[in-house]
Amino acid sequence: MKVKPVEEHEQVDVEMDGATGIRMRMLAGPKDGADNFHMRHFEIEPGGHSPHHQHDYEHEILILSGGGVAKSEQGDREFVAGDVIFVAANEKHQFRNTGDNPLVFICLIPAPHDCAR
Repeated sequence: MKVKPVEEHEQVDVEMDGATGIRMRMLAGPKDGADNFHMRHFEIEPGGHSPHHQHDYEHEILILSGGGVAKSEQGDREFVAGDVIFVAANEKHQFRNTGDNPLVFICLIPAPHDCAR
């Protein structure tokens, strides 16, 4: 069992084409023996955003603080702290921080077979 404060997990810049102002912490992942799911903690600075992208796995998101817009194939949807977002596999999506404070959320994904982090 692992018990460790969020702030003690290494935080790294997200370096993907189309990503701006995003940092991530792997809360539970390969180094922890998490074979089925990975739990990640993201912070997006005001004006920042994820790439507009898609992938072959779903993910579940819990917004902890801040707010923004989720861009999807169904159109743009505003979200705030306390909202839960489900992104289906292969759905094109993007998260934008439209507020004045950091956007902070937890994201769960199936454990990728090629995840090096």
